[in-house]
Amino acid sequence: MDTVTDTLRIFADLVPGISVNKAAMRAAALRGFATATDLADYLVRKGVPFRDAHEAVARTVRAAEAGNRDLSALTLEELKQFSDRIAEDVFPFLMLEGSLASRNHVGGTAPAQVRAAIARARASLR
Repeated sequence: MDTVTDTLRIFADLVPGISVNKAAMRAAALRGFATATDLADYLVRKGVPFRDAHEAVARTVRAAEAGNRDLSALTLEELKQFSDRIAEDVFPFLMLEGSLASRNHVGGTAPAQVRAAIARARASLR
C-alpha cells in the first residue's frame, strides 16, 4: 500500500468520531480580524485606491485591537474616522456570515459553494 491510501483509510476511520463545537469555531473565526480584507474590498468598491484602503483598514484594526473589539463592534462614527467613504452599508461586510457569503465562487466559503463542493466530492467517491 502507498502512503496516500494508508492516510485516507486512517482519515476515514477518524471522521465518524469528529464532533464540532460550533461556538468554539465561531469564536476562533472572529479572532484575528478575519473581516479586515472585506473592509478593504468594501473601500475599493467605494472608489478608494487599494493602498489607501489598506492603510485605512490597518488603522481601523489597530483601533479595534486597542479597544479589544471586533471590527463589527465599531460604530459607524468610529469607522468613519478612518475613511469618509464608509457608510451604513458596511456592516454586512464586517459580520462573519457576510464575509463567508461574499465569496460565492467555486472554491469559495459561501454556504452554497461549500454545499456544492461537498456534493462534488461525494459524487467523485461513487
